[in-house]
Amino acid sequence: MPRGIPNPAAMYGISPRAWGFEVSIVRNGTRYYKQFGRASYGSEEQALLQAQDWRDGVVRSVPPVLRRTRAEKLRVNNTTGVSGVFCQVASSGKIRAWVAKTYIGQDEILRTDFPVDAMGHAAQALAIEERARQLERMAGLSRLHPAEEAIRTAPAACPAEPRSPKRSKSEIRRCTNSSGVSGVHFKSPNVGHPGYWLAITYTAGKGSVSKAFSIKEHGPDTAKRLAIAERERQLERKLNATDVSTLSPRQEVRQQHATTSEARQDL
Repeated sequence: MPRGIPNPAAMYGISPRAWGFEVSIVRNGTRYYKQFGRASYGSEEQALLQAQDWRDGVVRSVPPVLRRTRAEKLRVNNTTGVSGVFCQVASSGKIRAWVAKTYIGQDEILRTDFPVDAMGHAAQALAIEERARQLERMAGLSRLHPAEEAIRTAPAACPAEPRSPKRSKSEIRRCTNSSGVSGVHFKSPNVGHPGYWLAITYTAGKGSVSKAFSIKEHGPDTAKRLAIAERERQLERKLNATDVSTLSPRQEVRQQHATTSEARQDL
């Protein structure tokens, strides 16, 4: 959007990218950032829905600072040590007055001047006290975007459109893939070779599992179907192995006991 014009509420904190969407929201000096790729969620629509859900969670759980807290923060050009309090200096360099000024709203700006000639050295202290009284009239949270309050106060409801779970790296189809299925590739050792379809699955720290299906033996269509079916079996075994590795020792013993009991019943 052009500078000075806020993004639509649906895209608050979300930036479209060539590969999907990224969310970036700053709270109290901390940046909350996450990427949502089309390939990871299956489509651009799903990536955007996931990005919006994550953005909404950040907005609800990490609200912006209070307006008063923000107003009390010293700016880099402050020379008095108190926010909202500054001095008016005459052309001679002499301090003419101390001023307390607070922005309450678009149509309400509080300002009180304390002339040094009339109040002497007490003018600065009086301006500081007045600034504190002005801040007491400031309430609410800092306004960052028109969509902020609507997102934060809206009741959490079940999404109308189902969300697709994030795909693992093994399930993401690369741009160089020619089979339409991730992990299934056509290979041909040389020009005269009829080639084969290969199903391969990588597991971090464990290497890869692969199986080839010859086109000469099965034909092109059958070899491809067999490779796709093998790929599904590999992913299922990988998922089961991951589930077992995440079990606690007690859960693993229970699972082994259940497996043993089932085996005895089959005998």
